[in-house]
Amino acid sequence: MPVPAISARPLSNLIFLSRWLQAPLYFGLIVAQGVYVYRFLLELWHLIGFSVLGHPVPVSAVTAAVGSAPIAAAPVVMETVVMLSVLGLIDVVMIANLLIMVIVGGYETFVSRLNLKDHPDQPEWLSHVNAGILKVKLAMALIGISSIHLLKTFINAEQTSEKALLWQVVIHVTFVASAIALAWIDRLTYRKEDAH
Repeated sequence: MPVPAISARPLSNLIFLSRWLQAPLYFGLIVAQGVYVYRFLLELWHLIGFSVLGHPVPVSAVTAAVGSAPIAAAPVVMETVVMLSVLGLIDVVMIANLLIMVIVGGYETFVSRLNLKDHPDQPEWLSHVNAGILKVKLAMALIGISSIHLLKTFINAEQTSEKALLWQVVIHVTFVASAIALAWIDRLTYRKEDAH
């Protein structure tokens, strides 16, 4: 007795529709973006209070500047604290940019078109985004975030062990090497496609 053939069309449609399971993940990242906006505003308020209004030093900046030493006993240089606070703000902004790239680029690439062709605020990079370009852009964003963390460590090198400093440099160089490899693979892939 012959086995009845399963229609490929409904199965194909079901598999294609499964891409919508990713939509809640992107909405979750939008919520995470809101958390970063809140964190940015809180850190900015602490920085303004410390720099302009003379309020106590932001706890995160003191921790970054003096490590685990008691705050009363640690000499905190205002310029270092302000610089570390500003770098913390830049770090939050870069992570938020990374989130936007993942949300917008990932949704456009893997779930559904956003239909922003004539929108005046459409990001320039979105018009030619694909999975390869998105990976390279994300790798570049990670390098930027890693650079900020490394700069914060260098500014406060006396509070960091040599081993920790070495590992941060190794991790940063690994990010750079990974980004170069991704860009090279992406270039080779699309060069081969253009040749056909």
